[in-house]
Amino acid sequence: MKRFFISGGLILASLAYVLLQHFGSDSEAATLTPVPTPTATPSASTLIATTPAPAPKKTPVPSPTPSPTPAPTPTPAPSSAQYKDGSFTGVVADAYYGYVQVKAIISGGSLTDVQILQFPNDRSTSRFINGQALPMLTQEAITAQTANVDTVSGASDTSAAFRQSLGAALAQAKN
Repeated sequence: MKRFFISGGLILASLAYVLLQHFGSDSEAATLTPVPTPTATPSASTLIATTPAPAPKKTPVPSPTPSPTPAPTPTPAPSSAQYKDGSFTGVVADAYYGYVQVKAIISGGSLTDVQILQFPNDRSTSRFINGQALPMLTQEAITAQTANVDTVSGASDTSAAFRQSLGAALAQAKN
């Protein structure tokens, strides 16, 4: 009978330990505490699982929000004339589905306009892509006063051909 109670107590302790491991939180560690059983002799004791009281919840301290960094402002073109006044036609550059050629208009030593002389436009997709990309490329080139403009997403071939043609036109216009 004594063995029955001791083994039953061990089974219950093991079961309690497994349940605590399964259902207890990660921060609560189960500890085993010896507790004497009433039917056992004073020297015999069984182990039962107990858990410590849960730790108080910590309120998160909000981290300071970093202030946004201001966007860099484009540097204006130097006041001295960078280019010769006039209109300069760039090379015909391959844009995979057709060709791109531009004319750079220089006034007061600065790039004031870029005229598109030819671009891929024999397909509806080409007309759509270039109708979006070429005005963006033109505006960026005038703002930057250079042919080194960013590629327009979805128009990488047109962007590369635009840079090539405009670069050749601006090379002719250099002082």
